[in-house]
Amino acid sequence: MATKAVTDASFATDVLGADKPVLVDFWADWCGPCKMIAPALEEISEELAGKVSIVKMDIMENTGIPGEIGVQSIPLMVLFKDGKPVAQKLGAAPKSQLKGWLESVL
Repeated sequence: MATKAVTDASFATDVLGADKPVLVDFWADWCGPCKMIAPALEEISEELAGKVSIVKMDIMENTGIPGEIGVQSIPLMVLFKDGKPVAQKLGAAPKSQLKGWLESVL
């Protein structure tokens, strides 16, 4: 299952209304570190498919939600549980670190 793109319009349904935790990867096309971690997030999405959904939000195309959350630097990953942000990680990291962090906050 590949990571799915969410928008300002679909955020409430796809993230806040989800029945399991959702990791939102805030990114932009011009962001090198964002592109670096994308393959790792795809793999983690498949490995943890039953536990968490991983979605991506392009901050250049969607300004509402990133503005509300206060996204100032990317890549920023925010974990939502029951419609609330419960953990966040800023910056690129190796897959093992990303997965370890995600498992520790799930």
